[in-house]
Amino acid sequence: METNHTPHETAEHHGYHADKSALERRLKRIEGQVRGVAKMVDDDKYCIDILTQISAINAALHKVSVQLIDDHIGHCVVDAAKSSIEQGDPSIVQDKIAEATAAISRLVR
Repeated sequence: METNHTPHETAEHHGYHADKSALERRLKRIEGQVRGVAKMVDDDKYCIDILTQISAINAALHKVSVQLIDDHIGHCVVDAAKSSIEQGDPSIVQDKIAEATAAISRLVR
């Protein structure tokens, strides 16, 4: 099976690799919460109760996002800084920092 890589991916593991199973469990839990909200709508539950569950889902997704950003900075940006020093090319780390900054910017909109 062929894997499609974005320009930001390398053959090495991503920063979240060490916590991948915990991340997958958390996402499965969120998936269950979303299904629960769909069932609440189907069952004509009270609007505020549904909104409360949506708020909990948003908070859970926020935690996943923060963990991924932390992993990205701790792994990908740090590796880029090392490569930048080794190769004498500051643009390597500057590109990773810009990438992380753009991702954070999208999260706080």
